[in-house]
Amino acid sequence: MITAPELTVLMPCLNESETLATCIQKAWRYIRRSGISGEVVIADNGSTDGSQNIARRHDAIVVDVPAKGYGSALIAGIRAARGRFVIMGDSDDSYDFAELDPFVQKLRGGSELVMGNRFKGGIKKGAMPPLHRYLGNPVLTSIGRLFFNSPCGDFHCGLRGFSRDAILRLDLQSPGMEFASEMVVKATLRGLDIAEVPTTLSPDGRSRPPHLRSWRDGWRHLRFLLLFSPRWLFLYPGLALALAGLLATLWILPASRHIGNITLDIHTLLYSAMAIVVGVQAVIFWAFVNVHGMDEGILPYDPKLRSLIAYGTIERGLIAGIALIVVGFILAVLAVSTWSNVAFGLLDASHTMRLAIPSATCIVLGFEIAFGAFALNVLEIRRPMPDTGPV
Repeated sequence: MITAPELTVLMPCLNESETLATCIQKAWRYIRRSGISGEVVIADNGSTDGSQNIARRHDAIVVDVPAKGYGSALIAGIRAARGRFVIMGDSDDSYDFAELDPFVQKLRGGSELVMGNRFKGGIKKGAMPPLHRYLGNPVLTSIGRLFFNSPCGDFHCGLRGFSRDAILRLDLQSPGMEFASEMVVKATLRGLDIAEVPTTLSPDGRSRPPHLRSWRDGWRHLRFLLLFSPRWLFLYPGLALALAGLLATLWILPASRHIGNITLDIHTLLYSAMAIVVGVQAVIFWAFVNVHGMDEGILPYDPKLRSLIAYGTIERGLIAGIALIVVGFILAVLAVSTWSNVAFGLLDASHTMRLAIPSATCIVLGFEIAFGAFALNVLEIRRPMPDTGPV
C-alpha cells in the first residue's frame, strides 16, 4: 500500500522554463533536508515553452490544467495533491522553496492556513513594483482586514501553506488572481485557524513581464472583497445614504435654508429624497444578497442575521408599504388642493414641491418595500423534497 506524503509543494506554471527547474530543485532540497515525506506538483496552465518536460525531468508531478487562470491552476493542483499539507508558491523563483520550515511547523502545530507576510519578512530591491508595495497590497489588505476582521497582514502573498482537507472544504471557485483573496476571506469566514510567518520576496528570475496586470487584477480583488461583504457593499452605505437624505429632507422641508451665500431649496430637497430611496433600496439588496448567499453556501450561515431578515415577512412589508403609499396619496391630495386654490393656474413651486416631493418619495418607498418583501420571501421558498411514496 502506497502511503500518502505529508507535504505537497505546489506551483502554478505558465511558461516558466527559465525558473521552474530552480524552484523544483529548491523544493526537493527542503524535502530531503527536513526528512519530510513529500512531493512536488506542477499545475501547468498550458505552457508552450517546454515547462512540462522540465518539471518531469526534475521528478515533479505535472497536472495539466486546460482552464485558464491562476486560480484554475491552483484549484486543480490542490485537488491532485496527495499531501496532508500543501505549500503553494509561484514558480518564478521569487520565493525560496528551500526554506519552508516555518510553514511546516505551524501546520504541524494545528494551523489550517499559514500565510507568508512579505512586509514582515522583507521585500528585496526590485522584487515588487512601488504601485503594489505602497498602494495596491496595503490598501486591499486593509480593506480585507476591515471587512472580514481577518488577521492576515498580507492578503496577496503567493507563498502560503494549508491543510488540504480544510481548504477543499472551502470550495474555492475563483479562476483568476482573486483566488488569493478568496482563500483568505473564506478561511476567515469559516473560522479556520490562521497563522502568519515572515517571508522574503526576491526579484523573480524571468526575462519576460509577469502575468499579473496591476489595475485589472487589483479591481478583481476589490470586486471580490465587496461581493463577499454585503454589509460594506450595501448595508452601511445604504443606511448612511438614507439617514443623510432623511436628515436633509427634514431640515429643508419647512423652508429654504441658507449657508452663507448658498440657498438650499426644493432642488436640494429633491436630491435628498432621492438619497432616501437609493439608501433604502441598498438595504433591501443587502437582505436579498444575504439570504441567497447563505442558502447557496457562498456566505457563512448566521442564525441571528437570518432571524432578523426573516422578520421582514410579506405581511409586515405590505403593512409598511401600504402605510407609506397612503401617506403619499394624502400629500398628493394636499398638493392638488393648493393647485385648486389658484384655479389650477400658476403655482408657487417652492411651496407645492414641498408636498409633491415627499408625496412621491413615500409612494416610491411604499411600493419598493412591499415588492421587496415579496421578493425576499420568494428567496425563502425551499424546494420541496421529492415524493418517494409510502414507506
